[in-house]
Amino acid sequence: MAHALQPVAQPTITEQNLALAADTARLTRLGTPPTMGKGGGVPLSESFLSSLHSLSANVTRTILTMLGIIIGVASVIALLAYGNGVVAKALTALERNGTNLITVQGASQSTGGVATGNQSRTLTLTDAQVLADPTQCPDCGAVSPEVRGGGQITAGGKNTFGAATGVWPSYSDVHSYNVKTGSFIQDSDVTGNQSVVDLGATIATALFGDADPTGQMIRLNRQSFRVIGVMEAKGGNGFGSLDNQVYVPITTALAKLTGGRGGAPTGAGKIVDSIYVKATTPDTVDKAISEVNDVLSGQHRTRTGAPDWQVVNQADQLQAAKDTQKTYQIFLFVIASISLLVGGIGIMNIMLVSVTERTREIGIRKAIGAKKRDILTQFITESVVMSLIGALTGVVIGVLASYLVGRFYQQTLVSVQSIFIAVGFAVATGLFFGVYPAQRAAALKPIDALRYE
Repeated sequence: MAHALQPVAQPTITEQNLALAADTARLTRLGTPPTMGKGGGVPLSESFLSSLHSLSANVTRTILTMLGIIIGVASVIALLAYGNGVVAKALTALERNGTNLITVQGASQSTGGVATGNQSRTLTLTDAQVLADPTQCPDCGAVSPEVRGGGQITAGGKNTFGAATGVWPSYSDVHSYNVKTGSFIQDSDVTGNQSVVDLGATIATALFGDADPTGQMIRLNRQSFRVIGVMEAKGGNGFGSLDNQVYVPITTALAKLTGGRGGAPTGAGKIVDSIYVKATTPDTVDKAISEVNDVLSGQHRTRTGAPDWQVVNQADQLQAAKDTQKTYQIFLFVIASISLLVGGIGIMNIMLVSVTERTREIGIRKAIGAKKRDILTQFITESVVMSLIGALTGVVIGVLASYLVGRFYQQTLVSVQSIFIAVGFAVATGLFFGVYPAQRAAALKPIDALRYE
C-alpha cells in the first residue's frame, strides 16, 4: 500500500519573527547603526560608535591586536627623544664654544689603506707657540694646546675618578669656560711647572661637598696638587663631561701625568694631543685655517709630503652633528616602521576573522537596507579606530618612557613632529590593512551571509 507523501514542516511566522528578533538583538549588542543618513547611507558618527562597541566586545583580542601599533609608536617617540637629547647636548656643547673655534689634531692613520681610527701624535707645544705668535697667525685670536690624562683623584677619605687636562691659561678663553670660585691657571703656573689644579664642578662636589676646596690639597695619580679654583658647572654626565675633569698647567701634565712627555720649564717640543685655535671673528675662520696650515707646513717636514695633521672647523662639526641627527632619525623611523607594519598585518588578520564571525550580521544589515559602501565604511572605520587608539596609547607610553629616561639617566627631547608622524603613519597603516577585510565584508551577498552558520 503506497504511503502518501507527508509535507515538510515549515517554520511558522512566529518562529521566523523570534529568529529575526534574536538576530536583531545580537546585532544591536554589536553596535549596528540603527539609522540612515539623508543620502540613504549610515552616518559616519554612527559607524564610529558602532566600531567602539564592536571593539569593546572582546577587549583582550583588541589589545593584543593593537600591541604592534603601540610598540611601534612608543619606540619612535622614545628612541627619537633619546637621540634628539644626545645630539642636542652635543650641539649645545659645540655652539657654546662658538662657530669660530678650530681644532687641530693629528692626521688619521691607516694600515693598508684601511683607516685604523687612530691619529698620529705629531703636534707639539712648539707648534702651539708658533701659532700663538700674531706675526705668524694674525687671525688666530687665542691658542690652547692640550694634553689629556686621568686617574684616581683623592682628598681626605674621599676619592673619585676623572679626566685630567693639561692646559695654558688661554684654555678658559678658547672654550668660554670660566672659574666659579678661586682663579684659573696663570702663565706663572705654566712656566714654573706648578702643581696646582682647577676642579670641575662634579669632581669638587664629589670630594668636598658644598665646601669651598680652594687652598686644599688633592692627590691625582699619587701626585699632590693644590686646588686654586673650581670651574663653573656646564652640565652633562659621564667621563667626557667638562664637570668631571680637572685642569692643570700643561707643563706639569707633561711632566707628571702623561708618562714623562715633558718636564722642561716650557715643555717646548713635547707632544700634545690637540691644539684649539679661536679665530678673531667668525668671518675670519677660513683665513685662520689657511694660516694654521701654512704655519704647520713650515713646522712639519713629512717624507711623503702629506700633512700629518688635520684641521676641523667648528661649523663643520655642527653641520656633521646635524647630519648625523637626520640619519639617526631616518634609521629609527625604519626600525619602528617594521613594528608598525607587523601591527598592521595583525589588524588585517583580526579584521578578516571578524568578517568571518560577523557574516550573518552583515547579511542582516544588507537585508534591512545597508549598502555596500556602508559595510565598507563600517569595517574600515573599525580598523582605523583600532589603529588610532593603539597609536595614542603608544604616544602616552613613549612620552612617559622619555620622561623617565631624561629624569634619571640622559637628557631627552620629545619632538612634537615625531608624535604626529608616528600617529599619522599608524593610522595610515590601519587604513591600508583594513581595506581588504572591509572589501571582503562588503562583497558578501545578503542571502549567502544569512545562510552562514
